[in-house]
Amino acid sequence: MSKSAEKSLDLPAAQIRVLIVDDDEAHADAVAESLERMGHYECVVANSGAKGSSLIESDSFDIIITDLRMGDVDGLTILRKAKEELPDAEVILLTGHGSINSAVTAMQHGAYTYLTKPLDISELRAAVEKASARLRLIRHNAELNSRLDEKFGFEGVIGNSPQMLRLVSQLKQCSPTDSTVLIQGENGTGKELVARAIHQNSRRKSKPFVPLNISALSESILESELFGHEKGSFTGAERRRIGQFEYANGGTLFLDEVGEMPMNTQIKLLRVLEDGQITRVGANEPLQVNVRLVSATNADLKDMVAKGSFRKDLYYRLNVVNIVVPPLRDHRGDIPLLLEHFIKEQSARHGKQVEGFSKSARQALMAYDWPGNIRQLRNTVERMLVVDLDGLLDVDDLPDDMLPPRTDGAGGFGVFDVSGQDSLAGKPLTDVEKFYIQRALELTEGNREEAAKILGIGERTLYRKIKEYELKL
Repeated sequence: MSKSAEKSLDLPAAQIRVLIVDDDEAHADAVAESLERMGHYECVVANSGAKGSSLIESDSFDIIITDLRMGDVDGLTILRKAKEELPDAEVILLTGHGSINSAVTAMQHGAYTYLTKPLDISELRAAVEKASARLRLIRHNAELNSRLDEKFGFEGVIGNSPQMLRLVSQLKQCSPTDSTVLIQGENGTGKELVARAIHQNSRRKSKPFVPLNISALSESILESELFGHEKGSFTGAERRRIGQFEYANGGTLFLDEVGEMPMNTQIKLLRVLEDGQITRVGANEPLQVNVRLVSATNADLKDMVAKGSFRKDLYYRLNVVNIVVPPLRDHRGDIPLLLEHFIKEQSARHGKQVEGFSKSARQALMAYDWPGNIRQLRNTVERMLVVDLDGLLDVDDLPDDMLPPRTDGAGGFGVFDVSGQDSLAGKPLTDVEKFYIQRALELTEGNREEAAKILGIGERTLYRKIKEYELKL
């Protein structure tokens, strides 16, 4: 974010900072006074171009009003300085009738507008009001996007559960740094997505993000993939090959399933992390590389260290920042958001529009345990959309193994599996109702809107029942 936007977001909603640059001191003071009388402008006056240029470098402003012709630094120079230092600020030029061509040139270089002298105060105020309205809209959208980012995700990391908000907070803290990161989590939880989010929000985002799955490669091929090789270094090496470290230079290298790395390769990787140099297979001279390393695993590396299958020193180098991605079953409340995201994604991919999910299908998707995590959920939504015939994703579009057993003895479909619970048969209806409401709240992690959908009742009714039964969210 630029300095002006960063500063503006900290200001009260109605306040706009204005810099007036004019070597005619009386005229500058008159402009400032006319704007400050409106009640929501904070004006700063610079009585020379040099002073205005210095203030632009050291402070932040939303609107800059500058005379075009000044004795030392002219208005076009002020415009260029503003676009360099405060690119979100709007610049209004003041000019005499004889300099209209210069003012038009300034417009072509990003000025908001120009006004001719002698100034019409009402015209000046109108121009400043229009510019400030545009800035407030930009500010509002930035704040809205920030709130949406906090609530719904971080570069595709979707969720508003406490677990996912905590994950997003960690990503925001570590992404701007160059620290090595170890991402842990079950298969399908989105570890590569997290790694990409780290890269895209880092200073390295304009450089390559290079993913490499360690488990998919044999030891001999892995070293060549990581470090490259020279022509003739081994049988089949018909030409020089650039390794992934070299290819990712300046960017981020993502090593997935790092726990599968052979011990010999672990030693070489440790050396790279310590001195920032690689040596191609078959070469003698090392090459300097500048790569941020992000690793991921579903294995318990601490246990592997204890058993001697993973180097302790490498573990500590990889684990400078540790991020644990929770399994989907631990943040079920994010399933509705994920469903909406995946149905839009897959509808666009397959060119097929559907109405959405039926209540019964939502119930089944919320109740399922998701051993394959988010990847399985995404594949399931794609499968449902592809096989659907009636435009509504319903129970008949689900894989058979995802249909939970009914508990009412009717042999049909049901959402709640109460196996292991005391039998509800013979108990008062209020007890049965209380049990199912509590279960729905647990499945949705307290999301009343989604719990009401599962139960097939209105949110007001659910709220009343929660109070009546004194249920915990």
